[in-house]
Amino acid sequence: MNPALLLASPLLALLSPEQPAPDPAAQQNAQQTPVDQLDFSNDDTRMTVPVTIGTTGPFRFVVDTGAERTVIARELAEALRLTPGRTVRITAMAGSASVETFLIPDIGVGTAGRGARITSSRIDAPALLQRHLGAQGLVGIDTLKNHAVTIDFGRQAMTVTPSSRRVRAERFGPDDIVIRAKNLLGQLVVTDASYHGRRIRVVIDTGSVVSMGNLALRRLVTRDSKLMSPVKLMSVTGGMLEADYTEVGGVELGSVTFANLPVAFSDAAPFGRLGLREAPALLLGIDALRLFGRVRIDFANREIRLAKPKDTAPL
Repeated sequence: MNPALLLASPLLALLSPEQPAPDPAAQQNAQQTPVDQLDFSNDDTRMTVPVTIGTTGPFRFVVDTGAERTVIARELAEALRLTPGRTVRITAMAGSASVETFLIPDIGVGTAGRGARITSSRIDAPALLQRHLGAQGLVGIDTLKNHAVTIDFGRQAMTVTPSSRRVRAERFGPDDIVIRAKNLLGQLVVTDASYHGRRIRVVIDTGSVVSMGNLALRRLVTRDSKLMSPVKLMSVTGGMLEADYTEVGGVELGSVTFANLPVAFSDAAPFGRLGLREAPALLLGIDALRLFGRVRIDFANREIRLAKPKDTAPL
């Protein structure tokens, strides 16, 4: 059995009913989209892009920078008659679990036959139930590595380009906020972040519908007398995670300050997996990233670029 794999994201919304996953037959007939600019579905809880497996598809997968591995819905894997793989242990929000995998011979993010696209071959993909994933799979950082992903929320489009380590400095536009990060298990961890001047770690997690804080960060927030409400989150494994929910002010990410950032606090398993239990840490979810309008995540250069918000007041 392999070492544990991180699938951090609670993909379903707080205390909300499940939403039906897309119909595969309808997706097969969907209009083809050039891969270098992918339209993505957007229902305020999930961001999905078209994916092909071999010559079949497109299917709707969540782009998840919080997941170490690409994941497939068990129902889709069985419908495609993929070869069963080995059993692996994964770490999700509600804890660890042993799950079966299926061998994906090759996967492409985008439309086959049109333009460049992300492609990977021979992936042993953990298989989880579609109703828990909220989609037909997750595109994890094993597929996204060595690429730069730009998400334009206003246009509901995503661009994907190959990326390699730069040998010289790049010039940035006047409206770009550039934040450097370090690599931790393939994920980008921002260290230029703070809560009321106290340093915190921030992980960019596009698969999570709500930002998650660890207990060390919760202790800092509690000192500022923030009222919290108990909530429950559903993990991709189907397990439930209890958390305390509130809005947090004074979180700074580079030169940007969040005035009222919704955060759920819990001793979630991914913090332990990443070695972030003791230091205050935050998994920054898609709810916060949407505030910027455009986000570029460059894995090769360990860099996050955010469009400066139109409103200059704190977010």
